[in-house]
Amino acid sequence: MSAAEHGNRTPASSFIIIGFETTRAMEIFLFILFLCMYVVTIAAHIIIIALIIIDMGLHKPMYLLLSNFSVAEIGYITATAPKMIDALLTKNKEISYSACILQFYCFFAFGATENCFLVVMGYDRYVAICRPLHYHSIMAKKNSLGLSIGAWVGGMLASAPPSLWISTLNFCFPNHIEHFFCDYAPLIKLSCEDTSKGEFAFTAMSWSVILGCFFLTFMSYAFIIFHILKIHSFEGQKKAFSTCASHITVVSIFYGTIIFMYIRPTSTIRFTLDRVVSIFYSIVTPLINPIIYCLRNKDVKNAVSKVLECLQNCWNSKFHVFLE
Repeated sequence: MSAAEHGNRTPASSFIIIGFETTRAMEIFLFILFLCMYVVTIAAHIIIIALIIIDMGLHKPMYLLLSNFSVAEIGYITATAPKMIDALLTKNKEISYSACILQFYCFFAFGATENCFLVVMGYDRYVAICRPLHYHSIMAKKNSLGLSIGAWVGGMLASAPPSLWISTLNFCFPNHIEHFFCDYAPLIKLSCEDTSKGEFAFTAMSWSVILGCFFLTFMSYAFIIFHILKIHSFEGQKKAFSTCASHITVVSIFYGTIIFMYIRPTSTIRFTLDRVVSIFYSIVTPLINPIIYCLRNKDVKNAVSKVLECLQNCWNSKFHVFLE
């Protein structure tokens, strides 16, 4: 039921993000938990980006794409987490109309960009495993850069039409958003207008972006798995699978949650459940992705070891100079 059917039709110029309705003690606990998760997530992605820039051994197409993916993840979690963390600490749950629209755009723009990069990263692994002799020509620096730019442009443009449409709507009191950020369904619920045509367009766009990217990514890994199964030696299969296992894990977690959230009729939405599920794809997934990539990637682990060894040597040399 929309706000027009049960509330005051006076236009709302700001919103109240309800977030997590619980005790003050629990709010403080959630504040500490989400703050730690946010800080660790940002730090982990910055470390990955820095390692890829510093270590010449990581100057490969796969890691160029991974560094861009990390930038998108930083933007993705930053779109929602800081406001949620601030609201838990200060209990200031008000967000202005313009800030809400900006948050809506950034969240979906970076989310769509992640979808695009998962497609490109899946294609990169497909070429590396199924067409290794042509890898350096297909994924040359110019081509990798073009794919990266295409993913960014595609993601930024995909979220522009729904954001512009949302910005044209009038929102009425009660202006309470039943979520911890300005998501699509809670905003639609507050609209004073008939949103049926816009909802259809948003659903079509969501299906196109999410399911389209999921299908293309799935096809890449389906070809990869089929190719791996044709390898006769177990060691060969293990080596080939290890190069894409982290990607498959990330894809499974990411698409499992966003398909549940956005590929369904709005009539089935339950905001309490959605808030819990949203935590997984907006907070937890960006946190565990760098951990997965680091733990399952030998090149990244070697780069970390080199940096730690270098830091240790620098520390030891300075310590010896100090003693002298």
